[in-house]
Amino acid sequence: MLSIGQLVDMQWKLGMAVSSDTCRSLNSPYVMVMLKVADPSGQICQKSFEMTIPQFQNLHTHFKDIAAVMETV
Repeated sequence: MLSIGQLVDMQWKLGMAVSSDTCRSLNSPYVMVMLKVADPSGQICQKSFEMTIPQFQNLHTHFKDIAAVMETV
């Protein structure tokens, strides 16, 4: 059996990129996702990444689908 870890916590926050060193006017919203994952030995590590709003909405849809399947088990 492959053991890749267990999701311990998930947090997210909405941000707005206003500009960067290469673009003066980004005005682009994004979601910062922070995960805490326990590896098979129990050690917790944190991972973070950014997503666009459509990507985050897609992730939300997948989580809802997973929850629906889990309720039937």
